Amino acid sequence: MSIAITRTIQVLEEIVKVLPMGTNLALLQLMWAMANGSFLKSRGAVHGALVDSGFTPGKVRRSWSALRYGVWSISELVGRWRAIVLREGRWQPREYAGYQPLAVDITAFWRPQLKGWAGKFFYRLANRAIKGVGFGVITQVGQVDGQRIPLLKRIIRVKRLEMSEADLKAAILRQVATYLAEKEVWVHDAGVELAEVQTAAIPRYVIRLALNATGRRNYLPPPQKRGRPAEYGVKVRPLPRQRLERKIKATPPDECNQFQFQGRTIQVQGWHGLIRADQKVADAGDTFTIWVFHDPLYDKPMVLGTNLEAQAETVYRLYLDRWPVEQPPLVAKQMLGLHRQFVFSPCLCSPPARVSLVGGQHHHLSGGSVTGDAHRILG
Repeated sequence: MSIAITRTIQVLEEIVKVLPMGTNLALLQLMWAMANGSFLKSRGAVHGALVDSGFTPGKVRRSWSALRYGVWSISELVGRWRAIVLREGRWQPREYAGYQPLAVDITAFWRPQLKGWAGKFFYRLANRAIKGVGFGVITQVGQVDGQRIPLLKRIIRVKRLEMSEADLKAAILRQVATYLAEKEVWVHDAGVELAEVQTAAIPRYVIRLALNATGRRNYLPPPQKRGRPAEYGVKVRPLPRQRLERKIKATPPDECNQFQFQGRTIQVQGWHGLIRADQKVADAGDTFTIWVFHDPLYDKPMVLGTNLEAQAETVYRLYLDRWPVEQPPLVAKQMLGLHRQFVFSPCLCSPPARVSLVGGQHHHLSGGSVTGDAHRILG
C-alpha cells in the first residue's frame, strides 16, 4: 500500500476517533470513499460510492445510517482536521504587515427539482435566483513550501428550508464577527454591501466595491448664505462616469501612489475617512477608505473598501489572497461528483468537509476499489 493511502487513512482515523463507537468507523469508511474518488464515479450517489470502494452491503448500510442519523458535527470534524495540520507545522498562514487574510465565500448546489425546498440563490449562468442549497465557507489562507493553500475554519450550513441568500449572508457575517482572530482580516469579493459589513460590526475587513461606488466626507461643507443647512458631507466619486450626455468627473484623490507587483507597476488612488453615501454626518459610524488600483493587465480598475489603516499594497495583497477559498467548493462539486448528488433528505444536501491536504503534501488518490491493505485497515 502506498504511503499516500496509509497517511490518508491515518489522518481520517484521527479526525473521527472521538466520535461514538460505530459512528466513527462508519464515517471513516464514508470519508475514504470520498477521498479515493468513488463519489466521482457514482455521480454523488452515497450507496454506489461505498459499493465501488469495496465495502460489503452491511457496511454500506451502516455508513449511510451514520451519515443520516449518527451523532456528529461538521464543525467538530473540521476543528480536528485543523488541529492536525497546525500541529505538523508545515502549513503557515500568509501575513502582510501583521494582517492575515480570512477568506469567505458563499456557494450553492443547484436543485431546481428538489421538492420541499424553498431557498433560492443567484445563479450567474441563468442570470436569476433559482432553487438551491447554499452554504458558506470560511478559510484561512496559508502556504506550504510556497504553494498557497486554504485551511478550512468553518462551514456554515443552511438550517432552514426557506433560507434565502440574504439570510445565509447575514448568518455568515455574524459568525465572521464572532470568530475573527486578532490578526485576521475578513476578505470578500463583490456581493456584499458595505452597510451589511458595518451592521455586523466586523472589526477588520477588505471587500470588493462596485465601479460606481461612492462615499461621503465625514464633515459638513462650508455653510451657504441661502438654503437649508447641509446634513450630508460632500459626495466622493472615485471613478468618473457618464449619465446620458453628462460627464461626471471623479473626485480628486487624497493620496496617489504606486508599487511593484509581479513585475508590473500598480497605480493607486485613495480616499480616506469616508462614510457611506446614505449616512448623514451626525449619524456617521465607522469610517472607511476606498482604494482604486489600476493594473496594466486589466482594462478596468479594481475598487476596494477597507477600514484598515494600512498601506495600499498591503490591502491589495490581502484581497488577492481570497481566491483560495474557491477551491473547497470546486473540489466538492467536481472531483467528488456532488454537483450531481442524489439526495432525498434536507439535512444531507450540504456536503461534509473534505480532506485536501495530508501531512502538508499534495496527494492524488485515484478512484477504484480499495486495496487489500486499506480494506483491512478500514474493517
